[in-house]
Amino acid sequence: MNDKPQKTFTDNLPYFVGGLLVLQFAGLCIWQVSRGLEKLERHDAFGTPERYARFQGGGVQPFDALEVEGRWLADRQFLLENIVSDGQNGYYVVTPLDLGGGEPPLLVNRGWIAADAPAGFAPPAEALAVAESPVSLRGRVGALPRAGMRMGAPVRPGQDWPRTAVFPELADLEAELGTALQPFVLLLDAGEPDGFERRWAPTEMAAGRHFGYALQWFLMGAVLAGLLAWHHRKRSLAG
Repeated sequence: MNDKPQKTFTDNLPYFVGGLLVLQFAGLCIWQVSRGLEKLERHDAFGTPERYARFQGGGVQPFDALEVEGRWLADRQFLLENIVSDGQNGYYVVTPLDLGGGEPPLLVNRGWIAADAPAGFAPPAEALAVAESPVSLRGRVGALPRAGMRMGAPVRPGQDWPRTAVFPELADLEAELGTALQPFVLLLDAGEPDGFERRWAPTEMAAGRHFGYALQWFLMGAVLAGLLAWHHRKRSLAG
């Protein structure tokens, strides 16, 4: 007669749940590794583009290298405040580019310009002058700079052009211009004319952090798998 107690589904439930968690941790680890490799590929492409794609509307990806044609809207420029470079306060100069053909204008970040340190005044409009004729530009797909916390209105009312703004969102600048805009900002290449100081670099999460998260998920899965195996062996010896 076998006096061994029969194992029920409830007895095996911890192993079932634990196994699912181990598989989930493994999946998260693989996902983080793939994201890290994707970021490495993007960062390599950011530094050395193989070619520039001509922008003709439609979807783009972060850091895509684009070539665009249009005409500057020189009388509708923005100066983004509180941008620090090498410890000095200044502005990003953002100028809309009319693409023509019924396309919404494209915001072009022309780079950083220092503020008047003693007074903090914005540079005069003459310092922001651009070519009046149609231009062909090269740059990277980017976005407006973001702040950890916004306080107050991003664009002070009643300003003349150029208008200063503090970490605005795209919708804020669309409201100022009275028109829809392309859903990204072109970061003007360093070799292009009509620009200022440009030292662009990817600002999204670095690949190393993804690999760090992947290691965490792997260790959690390995520890849980080890505990499940140890508990199963202990129960087998006891039974």
